Amino acid sequence: MPKAVRIAVLINPANASTAEATLRDMPEAARAIGLQIVVLNASTGLEIEAAFATLVRDRADALFVGANAFFNSRRVQLANMAARHAIPTAFAVREYVDAGGLMSYGTSLADVYRHVGAYSGRILKGARPADLPVLQSTKFELVINLQTARMLGLTVPDKLLVAADEVIE
Repeated sequence: MPKAVRIAVLINPANASTAEATLRDMPEAARAIGLQIVVLNASTGLEIEAAFATLVRDRADALFVGANAFFNSRRVQLANMAARHAIPTAFAVREYVDAGGLMSYGTSLADVYRHVGAYSGRILKGARPADLPVLQSTKFELVINLQTARMLGLTVPDKLLVAADEVIE
């Protein structure tokens, strides 16, 4: 979306740490590339609906949904509302794209769950949690839903398709 100027960012204020992490560098990065950021808050299903009403009223060009367990549990609602309002939406994890969202770039949850399982196994075998190293995600994935792109009337550049870890037809 080369002509996008106004990007809405949906965060859950009930989870301050993930909301803060989502917004930490975003305003400065947005200014550097000429984008305006509009922050929307939601921590209930009704607030998600209100946030969409606001972004439609304020004519946001696109939406980014911050990583949050509550949003993950509402991923079908988020994908459906984005489709209903024809709002190109990016997410932090692929599960939203599987539910019909446009695209995601972020940590592979499957990879995170594997690490959790390995750590749990080590702890159950007697390792002290304090002795285990802190791990950060090293596997990130870009997933694009071409069906959703077509529905939105978007053409995904070939360079982006080639860079994607998965393209959903």
